[in-house]
Amino acid sequence: MRIRVGFGFGGSTGPGDERGVDQIFAAVVDDLERLGFDSLWVSERATGTTLDPMVAMAFAAGRTERLKFGPAVMVLPGRNPVLCAKALASLDRVSGGRALPAFGLGIADAAEHQAFGVQRGDRAAWFDEALPLIRRLWTEDVVDHDGDRFHLEGVRVQPKPIQDPFEVWLGGQAPSELRRCGRLGDGWLPSFTTPSMVSDGIRLVSTTATEHGRTIDPEHFGALVPFVHGSMPERFAARLRVRQPELDPREVVAQGVAGIRSRLEAFVSAGASKFVVFPLDEPPEPSSSRSTGNTSGGVDAWHATIEDVATECLSLQS
Repeated sequence: MRIRVGFGFGGSTGPGDERGVDQIFAAVVDDLERLGFDSLWVSERATGTTLDPMVAMAFAAGRTERLKFGPAVMVLPGRNPVLCAKALASLDRVSGGRALPAFGLGIADAAEHQAFGVQRGDRAAWFDEALPLIRRLWTEDVVDHDGDRFHLEGVRVQPKPIQDPFEVWLGGQAPSELRRCGRLGDGWLPSFTTPSMVSDGIRLVSTTATEHGRTIDPEHFGALVPFVHGSMPERFAARLRVRQPELDPREVVAQGVAGIRSRLEAFVSAGASKFVVFPLDEPPEPSSSRSTGNTSGGVDAWHATIEDVATECLSLQS
């Protein structure tokens, strides 16, 4: 089993923290390439202070030669499937085949729903029509489609992606989301989860895929593994209380970098092999930088965090 470790950026950025994000993001991309991380994953929050994922991935593509990149995850409901297919195919083409498409329904947030223009109850049906259509646009020369939401006649998307197949990963861990992954996805990448939940999820995804005449590569299961430098930001704690009230947050969020490797090893034992390690809070400045008055979130702080994650986790890659 090939174990790969990526790094996630974007979810820790809070209101007012956008100053310097351009320099920080550039430094993060450079460090991930230099240290040998498998991939970069960028968050999508249309109404937040995170970078737009398509722009961030294009920036990373042009700045690196080896690093793969994906959104964690890109919201599909509300996006025009033709333009989305075109953008991702173009990104894969110009990067030499390094794009990692990953889609989800979007978080339960009224502002995000307004941004994408799709009611919460309509998202699943939109997704179920849009993703197969996007796949056709990537693989077929000319596409005709007459669905509940989209009508296409003689539409082409060119150039095609370099990767063939251009595999799509899905997030989520509710039973409906797991079944959707079995029906439509090529890989599963849940967040805020435990090894036992991943083991159960792999079984349901794989069983559903079989029921629909599909197979999912056993190496296409993973997990996003969050950690905090200090205390967990309240917005994440509140989200966990709503999503998984029975879980102790310490079961799904590591305190500091030390010990993340053992968490990854537990996930490997559960059947996962592709990981995205990401901080929920901004890293503190190294002690050598505190004399300048900076206490968190600067370039030096991100350098230190990524070096620590590399030391802790990258020797697992195989």
